[in-house]
Amino acid sequence: MARILPTLAATKAALTIIAWAINILAMSDADTPQVPPASGDPKLRPADFYRAETYQAEESIGYLMRRILSAVAQAVETRMCEPGSPTFPQWLPLYKLHVGAATTVAELARACELDAGAMTRLLDRLEAKGLCRRVRSLEDRRVVNIELTEEGRAAAKEVPHVLSRVQNEHLAGFTNEEWEQLKGYLRRILDNAQALAARGEKND
Repeated sequence: MARILPTLAATKAALTIIAWAINILAMSDADTPQVPPASGDPKLRPADFYRAETYQAEESIGYLMRRILSAVAQAVETRMCEPGSPTFPQWLPLYKLHVGAATTVAELARACELDAGAMTRLLDRLEAKGLCRRVRSLEDRRVVNIELTEEGRAAAKEVPHVLSRVQNEHLAGFTNEEWEQLKGYLRRILDNAQALAARGEKND
């Protein structure tokens, strides 16, 4: 069981990043059919697609999503291969800061769905690359604000451009309808994952 839990956490993290990244490409289209999102209803019955006696790892949605995320991450980092450029995991906090979604360490951790320790380590790396700096608030010394440097703002502006190019390449051959359906399915899985996590926290 101890080996399974990290895999579940990694799958949830992969789903979150994929859903966020695909939203970078989002365009409204009222004529495109939408897949209804999962309600997170605890009464929903689990699917019966996987069975222990016939289980194959390569058919697992977690395995497939990790493969996709790994391929996207590698392609993104290839596009941004200059020394000091942010790595794929560092792009989300960088972009969140750029669009004003967070200004403090605590806010950024919540926005990126990371714990305080993981957020601190990411900021350490971004700060070492000269992309951001932490500044203690003058009003409340307990609060630490995060500011992007000029280099950080320049790097953040590249995020949607690079992600758009890379994801369009990975979506080659998809119709607009298929793309909208794919996003809907991913969001439904994510809704289920978040509902399961919430129920697990209540039972702790």
